[in-house]
Amino acid sequence: MTTAIPANAITGDYVKDNEHPFVGLIVFYSPDGAFHHRCSGSLLTPTVFLTAGHCTAGASSARVYFQQDAGVDWSAETGSDPDTGYPNACAEGTAGTLCAVSHEMYNYGFTGLDTVPETKDAGLVILEQPIMLDEYARLAAPGTLDALAAKRGQQETTFTASGYGFSEVNPVSVTSFRERLMAESRLTNLASATNDGYNIQTNGNGNSHGGTCTGDSGGPLFYGTFDSNTVTAITSFGHRYCKGTNFSYRTDRQDVIDEIASKTGSEFTKIGIEAPAS
Repeated sequence: MTTAIPANAITGDYVKDNEHPFVGLIVFYSPDGAFHHRCSGSLLTPTVFLTAGHCTAGASSARVYFQQDAGVDWSAETGSDPDTGYPNACAEGTAGTLCAVSHEMYNYGFTGLDTVPETKDAGLVILEQPIMLDEYARLAAPGTLDALAAKRGQQETTFTASGYGFSEVNPVSVTSFRERLMAESRLTNLASATNDGYNIQTNGNGNSHGGTCTGDSGGPLFYGTFDSNTVTAITSFGHRYCKGTNFSYRTDRQDVIDEIASKTGSEFTKIGIEAPAS
């Protein structure tokens, strides 16, 4: 079996994502406060941020940026972005509006990406400063993708991935814009040994399509085109590094939704649940 590699950034025919202000760039820190790694994710309520389990595992604290160009002006000389403060601070005046910190995070019992199909690759980060927006990500209703699998030829098979990460990769270099990008892909498989009801496989190859790469981990996979805000899965891993074949951990399962509810308490009532596709 091909080794699963954490997903990192939008590739292919991507566009700037100004449609999903609730998708953020999350930076994780080690116990000593040093930068550890970065991922993407989506805000479900003013304080509940959904990302991948492999992103939260082992981290001690985090900071989330919601600017579309959160780290685009990062400087190797200064080690920071002068406009947003990425990756070590919130820029002046942005805490609680476009930036928030967290010392409380969970994962669904992440077991490792070598345990596919059931990796439990879901994580939650509880923000200390609420981010008030006009809209938030909405979780798909339980079984949404099951319904799609049963009648694929009669339903929409377009999905949209959003995230921050490496966008251009070749054998000798990578390009990371550190800004929120999105791309459409097509459903490939729901029932293979790699998926088996836990993951969704999509393909971003071809004209007007794109995939995920390093840094997009934890970002949402929306059901539908660019204007969708219905999250069906969390960007998780790929078998062929940044080549358009993507696997995302499904959130349209009752056990995952129940886990989110158990960690968010009454705030879960604020999370929109979409009706199953008909």
